[in-house]
Amino acid sequence: MRQYLVSFYRVLVDISGDDRRVLQHQALVEARSQVAALFEAKALFREELGVVDWRLCADICEAVELTDIAACEDLDAR
Repeated sequence: MRQYLVSFYRVLVDISGDDRRVLQHQALVEARSQVAALFEAKALFREELGVVDWRLCADICEAVELTDIAACEDLDAR
């Protein structure tokens, strides 16, 4: 299984009219693929917040695969 860092963002417009992504939540998940990681992280996010749709609390969801070294460093930082 591969490790993925899945991040959820809300897109807000700043005073100059530019879009800014504001981090709402992150999850470290193990999955066979990026699609599976997104599916699992969305389910966890919905469960944590008690909502039926993760898009009520975030606009964007993206997954990044972590290498073995990066995964170990991330776990040590937590």
